[in-house]
Amino acid sequence: MLTSEEKSKDLEIITGAAVARAKIDSNLYTKYNVKRGLRNNDGTGVLVGLTEVGEVMSYIVDDSERVPVEGRLFYRGYEIKDLVNGFYNKGRFGYEEIAFLLITGELPTDYEYDEFTKLLQSCRDLPDYFTEDMILKAPSPDVMNKLARSVLALYSYDSNPDSLDLDNVVRQCVELIARFPVLVSYAYMARRHYIDGKSLYIRQPNPNYSTAENILHLIRKDGKFTELEAKVLDLCLCLHAEHGGGNNSSFVTHAVSSTGSDTYAVIAAAVGSLKGPQHGGASNKAFVMMQDLMAHVNDFKDEKQIKDYLTKILRKEAFDKSGLIYGIGHAVYTLSDPRTKLLCEYARELAVQAGKEDVFDLYQLVEKLAPEVFHEVKNSDKIVCANVDYYAGFIYSMLNIPPELFIPMFACARIAGWSAHRIEELVSGGRIMRPAFKCVNKRRPYVELKDRQPIQ
Repeated sequence: MLTSEEKSKDLEIITGAAVARAKIDSNLYTKYNVKRGLRNNDGTGVLVGLTEVGEVMSYIVDDSERVPVEGRLFYRGYEIKDLVNGFYNKGRFGYEEIAFLLITGELPTDYEYDEFTKLLQSCRDLPDYFTEDMILKAPSPDVMNKLARSVLALYSYDSNPDSLDLDNVVRQCVELIARFPVLVSYAYMARRHYIDGKSLYIRQPNPNYSTAENILHLIRKDGKFTELEAKVLDLCLCLHAEHGGGNNSSFVTHAVSSTGSDTYAVIAAAVGSLKGPQHGGASNKAFVMMQDLMAHVNDFKDEKQIKDYLTKILRKEAFDKSGLIYGIGHAVYTLSDPRTKLLCEYARELAVQAGKEDVFDLYQLVEKLAPEVFHEVKNSDKIVCANVDYYAGFIYSMLNIPPELFIPMFACARIAGWSAHRIEELVSGGRIMRPAFKCVNKRRPYVELKDRQPIQ
């Protein structure tokens, strides 16, 4: 057996070689017209499929030129602001309605809404002994990894896990939509107890609560929450439920579904995609960045102090030295992110309730100043705006949702969109996704073992 020092040395050698061989000359991407990141040269996504689930609009084409416009988001052809205003004006929680719309393609009637809500409530409970055997006995420091493992484990508890019959797939998707809040909450409790050394409390989901209410009920020690808190969390779920077929995790859902794999494997892959800091992890980054800014700025209303600090961030002199102002800018939106606008309408009310109006005002001031600083430092005319992740972390913090649950909250919402995309791929896809990678290796003759040179 190797000692730990010997193992470390061997791994260091292998890592060095792996990194060296993985480095491809960047000029070759231009030479072979490779669409890196599945992006065209103008930043738009390479068209690889069709969808009716969601659509994002951020520009119009006028005389062959892209003209930026205020961002718009559509679910199944309905604009998100109309959907949100529709159920909130009538005092309803919206996520269940959104989930029904995404899966079926139609808004529910009163009867369908009630029946779908009851269906979700009846599916929330986990299989017998699942909590003890699959969650509490193997706690994870990262809730998203535990969520992916739990989703995969549910395969073993399904009497018909592999069938791609649509009635079976829809059943699986509905069960996952119902169970995600429970899986996430219990995974967090296991982490909190076994890793952080805090008290363990496991509460059963309340059959009379909506998805948002159940999340707050499950993750809070006393299980209590205000109507405004539940409403704001419900809004977050609605706004994160879907974002067009081009985002990474929805693309992963299509790609893995196209192989004929089972629902649990597909959704676990989507969870892994969402975990990445370039995707679902952006809200954590934006929140921590703003915490750092508040620690370095004496006056939250001093525009010069704030601009100076943002300048340091862009020049890689502050925060994580990445040169990024997290939450500012988006791959699609230019003038505005419609989700940000809707969140802000309710965020101020929540900030008043939480006694954090000064922090909310700071967020709005940074949102205003960041594009100015970006243009000055980068000498760029690129139009940037605050995206939904910019405010999401702050809103979660006002809801007393810990940072460890920021991305899992995103997953609890996006499972509805993933389900719709999986069903769409199974019905309309019909062909395995197989993108091309050009090999640019030079041919090499085989070398006998005794004649090989060690890795340098």
